[in-house]
Amino acid sequence: MESRYTPGEIEQKWQQVWAEQRLDQASDDASKPKFYALSMFPYPSGNLHMGHVRNYTITDVVARVRRMQGYRVLHPMGWDAFGLPAENAAIDRGIHPAQWTYQNIDQMRVQLQELGLSYDWEREVATCAPDYYRWTQWIFIQMLQMGLAYQKEAAVNWDPIDQTVLANEQVDSEGRSWRSGARVEKKLLRQWFLKITDYAEELLQDLDKLPGWPERVRTMQANWIGKSTGARVGFTTEGGDELPVFTTRPDTLWGATFMVLSPEHPLVETLTAPDRVATVEDYRKEAAAKSEIDRTAEDREKTGVWMGSYAVNPVNGAKIPIWIADYVLMGYGTGAIMAVPAHDQRDFEFARKFGLPVRVVVQPEGQSIDGDTLTEAWPGDGVMVNSGPLDGMPAGKGEGQSVAAAIAWLEANGKGNGEANYRLRDWLISRQRYWGVPIPVVHCPSCGIVPVPDDQLPVTLPEDVEFSGRGASPLAQLDHWVNVPCPSCGEPAKRETDTMDTFIDSSWYFLRYSDAKNAEEAFNADKVNGWMPVDQYVGGIEHAILHLLYSRFLTKVLRDRGLLNFDEPFQRLLTQGMVQNLTYKNPKTGKYVPSDQVADPANPVDPTTSDALEVFYEKMSKSKYNGVDPKAVLAKYGADTARMFILFKAPPEKDLEWDDADVEGQYRFLNRVWRLVTEFASREGADINAALPKSLTKDEKTLRRAIHAAIKDITEDIDGDYQFNTAVSELMKLNNALGDAPCKDSPVYAEGVRALVLLLAPFAPHLADELWHQMGHADSVHLAPWPSVDPAALVADEITLVIQVMGKTRGTLEVPADSDQAALEKLARESDIAQKYIDGKEIKKVIVVPGKLVNFVVAG
Repeated sequence: MESRYTPGEIEQKWQQVWAEQRLDQASDDASKPKFYALSMFPYPSGNLHMGHVRNYTITDVVARVRRMQGYRVLHPMGWDAFGLPAENAAIDRGIHPAQWTYQNIDQMRVQLQELGLSYDWEREVATCAPDYYRWTQWIFIQMLQMGLAYQKEAAVNWDPIDQTVLANEQVDSEGRSWRSGARVEKKLLRQWFLKITDYAEELLQDLDKLPGWPERVRTMQANWIGKSTGARVGFTTEGGDELPVFTTRPDTLWGATFMVLSPEHPLVETLTAPDRVATVEDYRKEAAAKSEIDRTAEDREKTGVWMGSYAVNPVNGAKIPIWIADYVLMGYGTGAIMAVPAHDQRDFEFARKFGLPVRVVVQPEGQSIDGDTLTEAWPGDGVMVNSGPLDGMPAGKGEGQSVAAAIAWLEANGKGNGEANYRLRDWLISRQRYWGVPIPVVHCPSCGIVPVPDDQLPVTLPEDVEFSGRGASPLAQLDHWVNVPCPSCGEPAKRETDTMDTFIDSSWYFLRYSDAKNAEEAFNADKVNGWMPVDQYVGGIEHAILHLLYSRFLTKVLRDRGLLNFDEPFQRLLTQGMVQNLTYKNPKTGKYVPSDQVADPANPVDPTTSDALEVFYEKMSKSKYNGVDPKAVLAKYGADTARMFILFKAPPEKDLEWDDADVEGQYRFLNRVWRLVTEFASREGADINAALPKSLTKDEKTLRRAIHAAIKDITEDIDGDYQFNTAVSELMKLNNALGDAPCKDSPVYAEGVRALVLLLAPFAPHLADELWHQMGHADSVHLAPWPSVDPAALVADEITLVIQVMGKTRGTLEVPADSDQAALEKLARESDIAQKYIDGKEIKKVIVVPGKLVNFVVAG
């Protein structure tokens, strides 16, 4: 009786076997080449979604293939476990963040194991575990000692009703608190920063060391770093205060007619005239309530107020008014700009609104423009005018043009100097929250900031905490935790009550995996240098900037501290596409409708309003009611089918559109593989390792060519750009070739069955191991070597020659592969196919395409 394919039983069986055999444990044996395969670790929300399944399946296939190819593979998993959702759960449900988090971790670990992912679970890390964040704190102290960690005042979101700091995610689109509904204010607090700007140039230049990253991601990082070159110019106030400005166009200094400061600029209070104080303060409060995006939007109307004071333009001594405006940000440049309205559209709009002068200093070639009659700024190049020593010079940044000349003039006259500036700002890491890594410093009235000694790490989170979402940070409310003796002098002191941004936890976790159980150091240098950099990193495009940039930064810092010897953490990066599903939306109400409420998918209408619904594919999301629960797919089809569909449906970097019919199609394919292999394995006398005969029949040669073509193509698909979709197609073709082969008793057929199971192993690991076992093997298929191509098998003895008459195909003919042009013409001419159409006719011309076709042109 034919056995049935029962994925539920098979998958559970092999997952248990693999765990017992510790099959996926990474080896530190340096005699083998290493391969480090890593997926971005998840936040433990409690449930996997299809995006997770796709990410982890992609990486798992790579890891499994590399093991079979003879590499020692590190393929770990862990949990990015600190963060706001756990604290919200504590507030809403009265459950401690640690309990909520660890429950979710346990739940998700089981879900990952059910997918058959080949993780080395002995290296599992959770960033909320004290044995992990001890070393996060230690790394912070290294940065403090290197002068890379410092405190300064910075704005936070402040809820005036609950008297608490809010994360950006807790402020709605109208600028109100998610809990109290109060209008959120900006408040200055003393906070911790890391000097990522010290590494801006290296972070930018080293993007050239990452050819294995998508060009799109490298461009996003370069834009985020945002290098611009220009000059720092020494403006002064009437009172003699220095007011430096950074500009990328110092050649237009002679056209500056006013100056604008950021509302947060430290000189605002000093420079505000007494009769302008109330107006300026009101404006600063308004600006503080706006987001940076709102403040810098190009299409919004410009606002600002005059401060009642003046600056002196260093190039011509002109007295120009000082304004404050919210479109100038304190974090970029110096927080002050010189405004050249004739040649900058934003400054032009501001000048026209407030009646400020517009002075032209660049005339377009062959034109004459006047500041009084301009309707928009002229930002282009031309000829310098009204610019003293630059008059008549071509305007621009090229060699011999005005920008270089202006910088040379400023430097020669002591008015400024050339400088590079970066959009990148120092990394604000303070969070006024509980569920994060405590910043390991003590504030002493006598000693100042004192790092907690190494032997007192970790500074652990106290458990006797109340979560109300109101008032100061929960840590700041615990006197017994806050008040401690100074580690340096022993006098009464206070702990830092801020915790760290969770991006710090994820900026070094890939290093910890190399030595995850080390209780004496963050990682052993030999081990981290032996495994790093990560050979293949896989994750979503949403992490293209911050996570990857911070990880690169921390790697360089630890290198400079002498803790590791490489420059970049991730050799190759794959940003997988989103998983999308059919989505129904009412265009009138803007509301999404669950698919199970759509009675007629061919004519979808809203069940409540009867409005016609829009139908489109969109990223799976709870709020859009278009998600597919991985648990349901696994229960019905098994993990191997889910993996095969995910890999087959689209190339990994493209978005994937969910289709139940295609899932069913992959399930049917695996059933066909099951039947083919079990039928062979149950055959009496079947020998999977039978030696090939010295000479092969035509059918055997054809089948062997199909087998080795599959090995070649699938290997290239995996070793190249990870075209798993075409690799799965090749598996299907090989299965069809075996099913259609007339030589099923041949050792070549046995070779093909063996190759099919080996090639299938990374994609459908449970099914492959079960079939491998049924074929008589004692060890796991995943310990077997990856099949190699026999080039001789790919050489065809015969080719199929197309015969055409007057350009129309009339048939095909099998001919010797080594036939020359004359032989091909002779064989074609003498064939029954050609004779039927050319017999008795005058042949005017014969076109021979070697290896492909012969075309006879006959007289009409």
